[in-house]
Amino acid sequence: MLFKKMLRDIAKHKAQFISIFLMAFLGVFVFAGVGGESVGLEVNSNNFYEDTNLADGWIYSANISDLFLDQIDCLGATTQMERQVVVDSVGDFDNDPDITLHFVENNTISKFHLIEGKELDINDGGGVWLDKSFADAKGLKVGDNITFEFENYTIEKEIKGIGYSPEYVYHASSSSIIPDFNKIGFAYLSHKAFPADAVPYNVLNIKFDGNPESYDELLDYHMGGYYSSFVERSEHTSVGQFADEIDQHKMMGDIFPVVFILIAMLILLTTMRRIITHQRTQIGILKACGFKNYSIILHYLSYGFWLVLTGSILGLILGPMVLPPLFYPSMSANYKLPSWDSAWSMNFVYVAALMVIMSLAVSFYSVKGISDEKPADTIRPKVPKVSSSGFIEKLGLWKHLSFNIRWNYRDTKRNKFRALMTIVGVMGCSALLVCAFGMYDGMNDLKEWEYTQINHYDSKLVIEEDAAQSQIDDIASKVNGDEIMEGSIEIESGSAKKSGSLLVLNETDLITPTDYDRNSVEIKDDEVSISEKMAKMLDVGVGDTVRWHIMGSDKWIDTKIDKIHADPVSQGFIMSADKLKDLDLNYTPTAIITSDHVTEDYNGVKAANSMNNMTSSWDELTESMWLLIYILIFFASLLAVVVLYNLGLLSFTEIEREIATLKVLGFKTGALRKLLLTQNLWFTAIGFVLGLPVGYYILAIMWESSGDSFYILPSISPINFLITMVITFALSILVNLMFSRKIKKLDMVESLKGVE
Repeated sequence: MLFKKMLRDIAKHKAQFISIFLMAFLGVFVFAGVGGESVGLEVNSNNFYEDTNLADGWIYSANISDLFLDQIDCLGATTQMERQVVVDSVGDFDNDPDITLHFVENNTISKFHLIEGKELDINDGGGVWLDKSFADAKGLKVGDNITFEFENYTIEKEIKGIGYSPEYVYHASSSSIIPDFNKIGFAYLSHKAFPADAVPYNVLNIKFDGNPESYDELLDYHMGGYYSSFVERSEHTSVGQFADEIDQHKMMGDIFPVVFILIAMLILLTTMRRIITHQRTQIGILKACGFKNYSIILHYLSYGFWLVLTGSILGLILGPMVLPPLFYPSMSANYKLPSWDSAWSMNFVYVAALMVIMSLAVSFYSVKGISDEKPADTIRPKVPKVSSSGFIEKLGLWKHLSFNIRWNYRDTKRNKFRALMTIVGVMGCSALLVCAFGMYDGMNDLKEWEYTQINHYDSKLVIEEDAAQSQIDDIASKVNGDEIMEGSIEIESGSAKKSGSLLVLNETDLITPTDYDRNSVEIKDDEVSISEKMAKMLDVGVGDTVRWHIMGSDKWIDTKIDKIHADPVSQGFIMSADKLKDLDLNYTPTAIITSDHVTEDYNGVKAANSMNNMTSSWDELTESMWLLIYILIFFASLLAVVVLYNLGLLSFTEIEREIATLKVLGFKTGALRKLLLTQNLWFTAIGFVLGLPVGYYILAIMWESSGDSFYILPSISPINFLITMVITFALSILVNLMFSRKIKKLDMVESLKGVE
């Protein structure tokens, strides 16, 4: 009988219970969906790294001899090692693509992952195992021949296999923001394929016990001066970039569902209080008929339990099935893994179980008070709360306030819990909207900051490594351009060590360094400036000294920091060519920037990129991020609709008797509607104002999870701030208009006769 009653009540209050179901479903759906995507990325990459035995670190040295190996082995912590010769080559194609060649000694660490063809044969000096993305871009297949040119050598090999490498999940390109696989690639060969008798090994892949920091200290203590640099796994360009991408998605998937779950419990609480208040007499009759308290409590616990349980299970099933396939196509264009499967985590079940337990707790809290009352008291409607005069009501100003304001003030005092729930609900909605639109603005601001305010050039010509200085000067003169030098560096300060970038400017006004507020920063010829985010990661400031070196060089430099600049995508040093020479380092231009639009090909130029191409590449790289932002904006808006409607319905229900009384006294529907609208706007305004800092705080956490390379400032544009405010207040007003019909149809006899 009670089960039938529950079904009738749910049907009667279907709008509220559908909302509870939707919030439970959406909370778990977003958490499990985005989580299934991020956990899937983590599981797929970890499986790939494990299957290919990805190195724990890489030691770079000009000559890794047998004696060097013995010394590394004697460190004690080293468990496995393998030498490679890693060289940059040019493929024999019209566009001269850059292909990184790995001549491997035994293919046991960071192994080549075969997709088609035969496994890498360490004794096969005539074969090459090629990057699948490059092979697809060039239409190459197993059995084709390919020619490479490097260091005055020209070698032609037969493609024996096509596949992936764990070191190239993300393939960084010096000529473009995103990997252009028509221009870049990699290949693995046996050490017997190297065209010289003596194989000049220059990279040592290692596996070791313990943490990377301890191993780095051990290596530096025993081998300092005999190698140029050591890169641990987390600092590797490919591994670090992909890990940052996973962390960003994981952070977004963790924060937003929390708000959905809390709002779902809020709606369940308000709905159950409304139903129990309306069914007070029914509960009293059930008690008088002999129903025990535990039967009544279990009856009302089941209302939220079944809906939340059903919504959670449905979210667990559909989330990992629907959302990951939306993200993976855009991500697989820039990141290369053998498999792109969503993954399951027990955390999804724990969150769903927590939501179900919370629904039981909320329902129990709603019914516990009335279940303890005597049947004779429960049959009678609850006596309205009496509000005593407070400090404000004793002021002389009180009598001059309108009836509308005084009535709403006293109603709020009598129903503090309802007011609090409404404010919290609006606060959650506005916080999500602020965060979602703030992320939208942040991505646009980052693009504007980097490609308009900092960089003003139209074309960037990437110079070939073997180009002569006279040739570079001639090209710069022809295109009316300025020469710059870019490179990778490693910076140390205390126990902190970070990989970063080096930008050497040679009296150009086409690149303008900026500060935190985007004002231009003048870096003099004898000064060194460090980026804001790098300074924070190293915990240094102006006047401090840091130790650094250019990747590939074993020459470490101690440098005092003179300035701090801010850059959204490049973290490291900016200095002049004169300063670089003062530090006894060679100034070697790597690119020419110009305000002219260059389309002509020049000898010595590896690639020519226009600003339009770079911004298009940036849009492609951030495509998955944009998709996530759009999804969050949609869900935040949907949440606002559901929450404001349910809270508006609760407000009307709790003051139904007061409205009926005012109607009997002669108040017209328009005046009563204005009365409710005033209260809604009060609560909406308070919730919106409180939601702004919460949303800003969540936004700051989001951007902090974007990785070491990106420096994005939390902000929201005036337009999107107004859109957020309009959405919140428009929904509040719309809800009020929806309830104006209820005022017209209000049964005054039923509302007033209860408390006689």
